[in-house]
Amino acid sequence: MPIDRLVHPPFDPELVPFLDALAARGPFTVTPEALPRMRQLDVTEAELDARLESRGLERRSISVPGHLGDPIDLAVIQRRGRTGTAPVVYAIHGGGMVFGHHLGNLDSYDPWLLDHNDVVLVSVDYRLAPEHPDPYPVEDCYAGLVWVAEHAEELGVDPERIVVAGQSAGGGLAAGTVLLARDRQGPNVLAQVLVSPMLDDRDATVSTRQIDGVGVADRQLTRFGWDAYLGARRATADVSEYAAPARATDLDGLPPTYLDCGTAEVFRDETVAYASALWAAGVDAELHVWPGAFHGFTSMVPDAAVSRRAVAALADWTARVLG
Repeated sequence: MPIDRLVHPPFDPELVPFLDALAARGPFTVTPEALPRMRQLDVTEAELDARLESRGLERRSISVPGHLGDPIDLAVIQRRGRTGTAPVVYAIHGGGMVFGHHLGNLDSYDPWLLDHNDVVLVSVDYRLAPEHPDPYPVEDCYAGLVWVAEHAEELGVDPERIVVAGQSAGGGLAAGTVLLARDRQGPNVLAQVLVSPMLDDRDATVSTRQIDGVGVADRQLTRFGWDAYLGARRATADVSEYAAPARATDLDGLPPTYLDCGTAEVFRDETVAYASALWAAGVDAELHVWPGAFHGFTSMVPDAAVSRRAVAALADWTARVLG
């Protein structure tokens, strides 16, 4: 056990069996050699499309210019037969900056895809560290956002109703992308959704010391991700706010923001601190800290009462933002 690990808040009893089953499989360690396997989808794209079709949804892929003009893919998912102009949720996947897939965990976006029939979901396939370290991931995400705004008519979406959303590393990239949009006078972002966002590379919060060798996405995993993303610059003064948005000192002019996390997860304190900084800047921000929840609990134990409450809260906020 790490000598500086602290006692963490208790896990929700409904979530404990999942964690016990995870622990029974033995220690989970991310290594560079494991990344190719971890980056694979759990299902084939054909199976994914069949699943989407069963829910009345359709997907297409578009290649667009990413950072420095190199091609990246966007997945466009919408209700089959949709017509008219729709709001768009620009979604950025998680995976510690080093794994994850832009077609993975689409069920996480049900508050948009199922509760709002006219919403278009665009998921960005940003390039991953360590092969593509900072600034590639956040610049890819920003380039994709610019493309969506500039091709709104082609997509049948409203460029004034763009919600940027991300979970975990995707939450940190979403926050960085929105900061870039503000500072470069880029696309108008209606709102941002930061679910358990990975915001702070400095490994200095209480929650990083509490969630070390326990739960899901612990301190060691996040340090691996930040090291891959930033290299020797991690935790030094030479890190931009776009790479690690917790470092931002000016949050004025950011759009309404939804943030959530669990009390028993590594990103708890940086999420709460970012919400406080948004409030200090006069930004409309709604924060939920779910008692006993670990990182990614809504997708891993979706039937738990706390998971259902969290999904319902995001759906309610989305309904109010989109009108």
